[in-house]
Amino acid sequence: MWFGMHGMEGWWILGIIFWVALLVGIVLLVVWLVKTVSGRGRQESALDILKKRYARGEISKEEFEERKRDLA
Repeated sequence: MWFGMHGMEGWWILGIIFWVALLVGIVLLVVWLVKTVSGRGRQESALDILKKRYARGEISKEEFEERKRDLA
């Protein structure tokens, strides 16, 4: 007496749940793959990292300018 139904009458619900779960799984897999592939191609440059360190206050203005000259 699953879901209050007798015999095979309730099995169509399981079929719908299966196909929806499969579709959601495929969509999540594609999204994950797209994020993974697109993330590989873009790496931060040394100047970007230097700018972030200066913005966070990890290095002084003088040190920033010196390292920036070294990179150029």
